[in-house]
Amino acid sequence: MKNCQIAGWGTYLPDEVVTFGAQTRYRVADHTSQLDMLAAAAEQALERAGLRPDDVDCVIAACAAGVQPIPCTAALVMERVAPGAAAAAFDVNSTCTSFVTAVDVASRYLADGEYENVLIVSGDVGSRFLDPGQRESFELFSDAAAAVVLTRGADDPEGPGVIASLQRTWPAHAHDTELRGGLSRHPAQAYADGDPRDYLFDMNGRRALMGMLAVLPGFFAAFFEKAGLGLDDVDLVVPHQASGALGIAMRRLGMAPGTYVDAVAEYGNMVSASVPYTLARCLDDGRLGRGDTVLLCGTAAGLTANALALRL
Repeated sequence: MKNCQIAGWGTYLPDEVVTFGAQTRYRVADHTSQLDMLAAAAEQALERAGLRPDDVDCVIAACAAGVQPIPCTAALVMERVAPGAAAAAFDVNSTCTSFVTAVDVASRYLADGEYENVLIVSGDVGSRFLDPGQRESFELFSDAAAAVVLTRGADDPEGPGVIASLQRTWPAHAHDTELRGGLSRHPAQAYADGDPRDYLFDMNGRRALMGMLAVLPGFFAAFFEKAGLGLDDVDLVVPHQASGALGIAMRRLGMAPGTYVDAVAEYGNMVSASVPYTLARCLDDGRLGRGDTVLLCGTAAGLTANALALRL
């Protein structure tokens, strides 16, 4: 048990709405940046936590695609929201499950006494990387941001904190979902002479789904064994809203409707913001409260699977 608690949370959802049949998606305005979204969510989280920006001693940015290659996105967020803080700033990236990874990392720092208040920010502007020619992905993604403040908790095995976590990657599926251009493989200056498709999100949806369905049962069996928990011990599952196949994956894992959140039709895939945005909604509407155990989980490019049991 790594004791810590969510002291505050915040979200940012763009105003622009597009619909594809019964599916609602959100697109960031041209004049709004990814950094604007992250900073807005972070400021809300700090205000809800009752903390001054200078109270933060660690900032973790957990985004699938950062603001720029150098410096890290966390440093740019810190510049905007806590420029005077004596804090560390760094990024973690497990693409769509980056927030789950960041909570795991932060909980270890907090449990070790390294930090007192950790600000985690997640969010992507996936719409700026989409290929209109790939209808499946073009109609799936939404832009959004979310943030939480994690604070150190009392050393109490029955108190709030991370009960268990597990992350695994199957690189045989590393190229099922990818964005190849922009860094060292296809540098930005090579764009004019390269293939423009390397700079757009590329997804083989069927292969990614089949890979996910193949590995998830064994992965979750290992997680629950490690955690010493069963599904009956979890009050709510907050999964990454990966696609319309979410229900299929949940049924494969023995999770009945109502035990997990399915907001794919309402919001779509928010990339790294998906899990924290959904978690924040559940905290806002009272679906989750103090003392509840929530399972944060999902799959991501890699192919990566991630699960973390958090007692609130």
